[in-house]
Amino acid sequence: MRRILRMVHHDTRAGHRLVLASLGGLMSLATEFKAFAMRGNVIDLAIGVVIGGAFGKIVSALVDAVILPVVGVLTAGADVSSLALTVGQTPKGEPVLLRYGVVCQAVLHFLIVAAVLFLAIKAINRLQAPPPPAPAADPAPSEDTVLLREIRDLLAKP
Repeated sequence: MRRILRMVHHDTRAGHRLVLASLGGLMSLATEFKAFAMRGNVIDLAIGVVIGGAFGKIVSALVDAVILPVVGVLTAGADVSSLALTVGQTPKGEPVLLRYGVVCQAVLHFLIVAAVLFLAIKAINRLQAPPPPAPAADPAPSEDTVLLREIRDLLAKP
């Protein structure tokens, strides 16, 4: 049973009562959190997030430093992010732009990163050892064994 400890403070000037948290509930919460955090799944997930963040930096560097310059040469340096549609003007006379080129650039960047990540994962999977073959099923008994079993069964009958 939990031991509940309450501290009540009475402020005579304003007539308010302040009830502080129960310490017993706080201790059980800490115990539950410790049990949760020490389970293998949470630790595996934390390791995966850290490694995923580091791998994301590698992929971003590869895309930014190697892939995008090649794409820039192939597209003759076209800057998609500068594409925009003018929809009006502000009171100061400045144009109001729908910059759809920025969205197109982000989608293009995402597709390139996804393709590079796919190729990297595919290469990593090739480096892994193939899974061991499944054990073969027991071969069917030979004809002699089947006949001997039938004879045994016939002799065992009263």
